[in-house]
Amino acid sequence: MYVFATNNPGKARELKEIFGSAGLELQTLHDLNLSLSPEETGNTFEENSKIKAVETAEFLRLHGYLDAIVLADDSGLAIDAMDGRPGVDSALFLGADTPHGQRNAFIINELHGKPPGERTAYFVCVITCCWPSGEVLTVRGELEGLIAQAAKGENGFGYDPIFYVPTLDKNMAELSQEEKNKISHRGQAVREMIKKLKGK
Repeated sequence: MYVFATNNPGKARELKEIFGSAGLELQTLHDLNLSLSPEETGNTFEENSKIKAVETAEFLRLHGYLDAIVLADDSGLAIDAMDGRPGVDSALFLGADTPHGQRNAFIINELHGKPPGERTAYFVCVITCCWPSGEVLTVRGELEGLIAQAAKGENGFGYDPIFYVPTLDKNMAELSQEEKNKISHRGQAVREMIKKLKGK
């Protein structure tokens, strides 16, 4: 049984779709009527991803899911002109309860007037898998792009409306779910992880 440790419904929807297209069923803690929010105390995406995977695996074993293969990710947006912020603090940027629309408006304002060469940014997704044996494996996906001049699109979530993908000439939130999964940092990491899982 594959269980992904996330409380983010948008992320869960993307992950289930990619896993499903590979013939693998994925569940979340919500699907199991369980709740856990490990404290992300790491300084890197890799550290936080591992913390979530290992703690969730231990939590599930305590609840009788002894065969659960647990996956967890840590994802975020790094903006070069902002010294890599929000980075690992992407989910907490400007405060945990700050709406993403407000975060996006803040970033657009911070980069106001900057030319494309100074608007470079990249999305990161690191996924860690923890097997019942305690074995841990980590993969990483990245997507380079630019911070757009304005938010556009109704799809996706988080920072998608302000992330411009030059190769498609669209903001991430303007892409269909299928288009996004093909190129996104999360799609890359998930496909690499699926390859590793099937290899085992």
